Amino acid sequence: MCQHQPPCPTAESADREAALLTAHHPEQGWSLLCNGVLLFEDTGELLPNGEIIAPHRPLGTNQVMTAA
Repeated sequence: MCQHQPPCPTAESADREAALLTAHHPEQGWSLLCNGVLLFEDTGELLPNGEIIAPHRPLGTNQVMTAA
């Protein structure tokens, strides 16, 4: 699919999210990468073969806000 030089990572690659955007629809919460991966706002993915990758947001530190 990808015509970039050097080619973007394939949909099967661990770094597949590094592929360039083909379509970006933030109002709908998704983007299409040139390797055919649908990347969703919640960090979930749908691969071209139909495989679903669950959202994988980075775990942040839990900070408690206190009044001064």
